[in-house]
Amino acid sequence: MIKAVIFDLDNTLLDFMNMKSMAVEAAVHGMIEAGLQMDREIACKKIFSIYESKGWEYQEVFDDFIQEELDKLDYKILASGIVAYRKAKEASLILYPNVNSTLITLSKWGLKIGVVSDAPSREAWMRICSVNLHHIFDAVVTFHDTGMHKPSPEPFEKISTLLGTPPENSLMVGDWPERDVIGAKKLGMKTAFAKYGDVFGTKESGADYDILNVKEVLSIVKKENQE
Repeated sequence: MIKAVIFDLDNTLLDFMNMKSMAVEAAVHGMIEAGLQMDREIACKKIFSIYESKGWEYQEVFDDFIQEELDKLDYKILASGIVAYRKAKEASLILYPNVNSTLITLSKWGLKIGVVSDAPSREAWMRICSVNLHHIFDAVVTFHDTGMHKPSPEPFEKISTLLGTPPENSLMVGDWPERDVIGAKKLGMKTAFAKYGDVFGTKESGADYDILNVKEVLSIVKKENQE
């Protein structure tokens, strides 16, 4: 029986990659206006290559980019990029369709609701607060709470303890099979692959369920609990 539903954050509840793309484009526009001489598309590709190399949460991405391109850190260009990035990030950080209604329904059904994210604590909570979800979750576990990334069992064990729900009575919903699905299955959780947030072109998720819309979680809970 499902008594708790646990969600990944980025690309599962929040459209993270769309936000990142729009914010980087805005940052490049700001840097060019401040004097950077570079094609916009080339600049975006170079910035994303830094993210891919050093991680999506890497905070010095623009420093590295400017240093590499100009052989020095031009603070006017850097500040212009950061300010434009932050403004666009706030404006473009949105929930996927039906997230609010799904979370509210789960709560009304009496289920515990949690988040397990690999994001650093500050960044994860800023995103959660930005979309006004900070009151809906019974527990949130981020990277800094365990010091371990998924699929390590520690984050899943931590959220289970905080929710007071055994893993076998939990459903994990996430967009990254190698982390969300494998990690949750190790503890005996049911799993749902958020195919709508997949950025890897996954063919076989290995999850108990593949979903195209977060509202399908409600049907999964009903099915599991009827059985």
